[in-house]
Amino acid sequence: MQYYGVVIHHSACPSINGKGFDFYITRHGSIIPSPDQTDPHYVHICLEGNFSEPRHMYTSEEKEQFFLLHKLVFRLAGTFRFQPDDLFPHTLSCPGSFFPWSQLVISPEDRYH
Repeated sequence: MQYYGVVIHHSACPSINGKGFDFYITRHGSIIPSPDQTDPHYVHICLEGNFSEPRHMYTSEEKEQFFLLHKLVFRLAGTFRFQPDDLFPHTLSCPGSFFPWSQLVISPEDRYH
């Protein structure tokens, strides 16, 4: 199976409703896989939370979510042979206009994020 990257969602997206993603990362650090494939071309990952509002600091739980997202993306990229920086928003409003994309800067050489 050939995937072209990862589509990022947040749970505040009205189209999620408990489905529409391949992996769900909770605020408490659990990664929940979906039993059904969402899209034949992209892996969809949903983070619990709402990234539509500005904030100056992220909680330790949110930082852990970003860390888990990074690790999951790296594992999927290696398994399905796409670049780990092939990350895309679900829509213009999802995963929220204040989603911290800069937290997901991924360097395959040194695994920096």
